Order: sequence, then structure tokens, then C-alpha cells
Amino acid sequence: MSAPQEAILVLEDGRTFRGESYGATGTTIAEIVFATGMTGYQETITDPSYRGQIVVMTAPHIGNTGVNDEDFESRRVWVDGYVVREPSRVRSSWRANKSLDDLLTEQGVVGISGVDTRALTRHLRERGSMRAAISTEHSDVEALARLVNDAPTMEGANFLADVTTPEAYVVPAQGEKRYTVAAIDLGIKGMTPRRLAERGIEVHVLPATSTIEDVLAVAPDGVFMSNGPGDPSTADHVVGVLREVLDRKIPYFGICLGNQMLGRALGRGTYKLKYGHRGINQPVQDRTTGKVEITSQNHGFAVDAPLDGTFETPYGDAHVTHVGLNDQVVEGIALVDGPAFSVQYHPEAAAGPHDAAYLFDRFVELMDTHPSPHSSKVTA
Repeated sequence: MSAPQEAILVLEDGRTFRGESYGATGTTIAEIVFATGMTGYQETITDPSYRGQIVVMTAPHIGNTGVNDEDFESRRVWVDGYVVREPSRVRSSWRANKSLDDLLTEQGVVGISGVDTRALTRHLRERGSMRAAISTEHSDVEALARLVNDAPTMEGANFLADVTTPEAYVVPAQGEKRYTVAAIDLGIKGMTPRRLAERGIEVHVLPATSTIEDVLAVAPDGVFMSNGPGDPSTADHVVGVLREVLDRKIPYFGICLGNQMLGRALGRGTYKLKYGHRGINQPVQDRTTGKVEITSQNHGFAVDAPLDGTFETPYGDAHVTHVGLNDQVVEGIALVDGPAFSVQYHPEAAAGPHDAAYLFDRFVELMDTHPSPHSSKVTA
């Protein structure tokens, strides 16, 4: 048996970790972030929101259930690099048809194992997310560090053209059809349309480049905007479409990047978090009910809005509906009297907790109480 190939991880501040190659060989440079989930690694790496990022798994043992064809959240693996402490030597699930190492290799994802991920995570918590490189090709740390520092940062990054669907498609309602929703794909996970379809919604998934005319052509009862990668300040076209939706009083629900789009459409700014929220154990309080839910999250930017009281928008007053309990970050906003709300986390939660599944029901209730003037029920 040949000796494992050496790999090196270099952060932009010069911190260096050495280990063994895991996945594809080569060199990758991207923002490095950590994810705290102890399960769901396949769903994590196939979440388009991780485009442009090297992901550090804080759980020490990764890969024990292998991978399968059913648990993909999108058409491919999106992480730009992968860091684990101890990869499983065998896959133990009867559902698995290949190992995680094999999948990363097939899809050209450069990774590293044997890294002290606890020390690395503590470093990122103290210093913040930053650029980094994983390489099996370069042994000169200083030269690799120069490449890292010459690479673009996440601020100003726009990956929507990479992750969105190239053409529209329909996910049919399960059981009796109740509503039609236009879902703008900013990096949508496969579980999201399924959660809507379970509630009798026919989901028309549209590309991120769609215009308001494309949205209205669906004759929607509501509009949904998904999670997605990159800097929300760059998505001006999407914000413009959402403002047209709000002008027409079509019920709106957004998650993750879709929450940041609503914040921007309402006139608020966004900002980059020090190290973001990534994992399936983030506590959030729903201020409309007082309940606390454990949520699945993956975001590095947040909406800048006052936590208390209301704030003025071109569409009437709005307020913060959900707050992260770890750091008091805005986790949800809504119009006080208008048909629009959004949350910063992932209520479809694959993998993860199901505390927030009620939000899909809340969207149905919004369409019940605020009929869209552009609905097929009206235009028929």
C-alpha cells in the first residue's frame, strides 16, 4: 500500500496545518469557514450556498455512512475545499454506494485530512473567516500564502450564475393542488420545493435571471426566494424583481439569501459576519410567539435592521421577527401589514432539526389571507 499523499493548508494570516490528501489532488483557494453539524455531511457539501468556500467540519469523524444518490441537495458538490480531522476508513450504511473520499475525488474537490480541526476552528472564531488554500502540489508555504492573499475575497462575490438552474422546471403539488408559487432559484436545495409541494403547492422553479414578467407568467399565488452563496450586496437584479413583487402585493417568503434580498428591498443594508453561522444547532427566538427553535443555518452575511420596534420602508412599516440567541443577529423580518416575510435560516433542514417547518405553513396562511392579484384563480 502506497503512503498517503501529503497536503498543506495555509490561511491568509500565515497559520499553517499539514495533513494528508483527502479527495482530489491539486490546489484550491477560497474563503475558509467551519460547520458545526455532527451529521448531514452529504447535504452540506451539496448545498449551493457553500459555493466559493472551503468547509471545515468540526465533528471529528466524517464519512462513516458514505454517500448515496438520494441525499444530494443539488446536482453536484459545491464546496471548493474540504477539511476533516479523521475520515472514516469504512462506510457502514446500507444506503451508501460510494465513499465520501471517492465522491470528492470524482468531483474534483481538493481536501485535507488529519488536521486539528478544533485548533483551526478556534483560530477562525478568534480571527474570523478568511481566505485559505489547500494544496498537494506546493510545499513552499510563503509562496502559497502569497497566492492566497492575491485571491479575491467573499465581499463583492456573486455566484448566482454558477448555482441557479439554467432553465425553469416544475415540482408538482402532492395531493390536491392548492396554490402556485414562483420560486426564484438563488442556489435552492432540493428539499425546499418538496416541503412546499407537501402542502399542495405547485412550485415553478425559475432562474435567478428571471424578470418580473417571467414571474407573472406563472400566475403565482406567492413568490419564494431561496438560499444561495455570495455577497447579497451584488444581487441588484434580484432585489429589483422583489421590489416589483412587493409593489404588486404578491405574498412573499424568503430564506437565507432570500431574507437578505427582502432586507435590501425594504431599504436596509447587509454586512459580513465575523465567522458566520453554519451548522444545525443554532438557537433562534421567534418574537411573534416567544418560542425558541433550533435551526439549520449557513450564512456569512446578515441584514442590518433595528431589533426593537419597527422601521420604515417604501412598503409600510416592518419589524424584526426572529433573532439569533447566540449573538443577537437578525434572523427574520416581515412587513407589519403587508404580505411579506423571510428568515435567515433553513426551515427545510436537510439534514437538521424540524423546529422551523411551521414557516412553510405560515406561507400558506399568508396566501390564504392575502390573495395575489396575479393568481391564476383571479386571472382564469
